[in-house]
Amino acid sequence: MATPTAKTQFYTAFEPPTPLQLEGGKTLGPITQAYESYGQLNNKKDNCILVCHALTGDAHAAFSSEEDESYIGWWDRFIGHGKAIDTSTHYVLCINVIGGCKGSTGPSSINPDTGKAFGTDFPIVTIGDMVTAQKALIDHLGISVLNAVIGGSMGGMMALEWATRFPNAVKACVP
Repeated sequence: MATPTAKTQFYTAFEPPTPLQLEGGKTLGPITQAYESYGQLNNKKDNCILVCHALTGDAHAAFSSEEDESYIGWWDRFIGHGKAIDTSTHYVLCINVIGGCKGSTGPSSINPDTGKAFGTDFPIVTIGDMVTAQKALIDHLGISVLNAVIGGSMGGMMALEWATRFPNAVKACVP
């Protein structure tokens, strides 16, 4: 059986005149988030599991990358048909964090104020800021409640932030 492939997708939010108000006091926008999904979102949109990546991770959590089939997702052993996070029953979503370097808005992104890469001028973002940005994407997809938010390391901190910041939107938290 061939290894399934995953395609990175992109979503942009917090466009002017409504940038994201960061916890540190600055604003950021527009914000693009890279994400991948595995499995199918059902009609009720109630079968989503959000997998949050570690500090050095990215949105490519499972399968082969469509862009490079030799690049296998960092949790491929756990995500897929018949695996612990079963894509035959769940829609699995992994979103690259803002401030990261794998497709989401971060230091290498163009600062709309200068036309040059942010570099060291990129504002400090918190776990809370990352989760707020993720929530915008979840809302865009029409998902009101997540079956679970799962993550290790920094992803575990995001899972805990999801559970405390949006308790009515998270059925289970697995940090």
